[in-house]
Amino acid sequence: MRLTHFGHSCVLAEIDDATVLFDPGNFSHGFEGITGLDAILITHQHPDHADPARLPALVEANPGAALYADPQTAAQLGGRWTAVHAGDSFAIRDVQVTGVGGRHAVIHPEIPVIDNTGYLLGDPAEPARLLHPGDSLFVPEQPIDVLAIPAVAPWMKISETVDYLRAVAPRVAVPIHQGIINAPATGIYYGRLREMGPAGTEFLVLPAESGTEVS
Repeated sequence: MRLTHFGHSCVLAEIDDATVLFDPGNFSHGFEGITGLDAILITHQHPDHADPARLPALVEANPGAALYADPQTAAQLGGRWTAVHAGDSFAIRDVQVTGVGGRHAVIHPEIPVIDNTGYLLGDPAEPARLLHPGDSLFVPEQPIDVLAIPAVAPWMKISETVDYLRAVAPRVAVPIHQGIINAPATGIYYGRLREMGPAGTEFLVLPAESGTEVS
């Protein structure tokens, strides 16, 4: 598996013969001009996960890409976008994708909770090779190989992040959703996750806009 982090929650995953881009939002940079995508997957409607200014050009540049999003976002975008509910499964080339979760984490009791579909990618032999949970702390039933973990969020305390990492206990955890803080502050969050994560989990910070083999 090869992963490229374009900042915040935008990750390009190359798994077997499939090339999938997650959450091209307005805090992410470097995904502009990507072509040859097999699919674009959006977890939810917030602009830091689906940039309304740049998303149309990305879709136009990838006419062969399958387009998937949570139900609310798919309805808003219309066109070729397909709604994915928790429990839905579909294939992107030889990669099996399953929608998980279904709801965004609670930001505040007075703010309505929106749809948030996480995506579990794998194959019949290894159905949980990669989990991108979007803005949620969804804990799957099956062991996860690689977890894209939200490291910083306005809806989450660092203690909750640590507990989430321990609950999922992936083989590898790569931090995402760091775009809301200044770069020097990432060490505070990454350090805690690295120090307090479960035994056996590798905490791997992906370099910006550079593909990394995760094996």
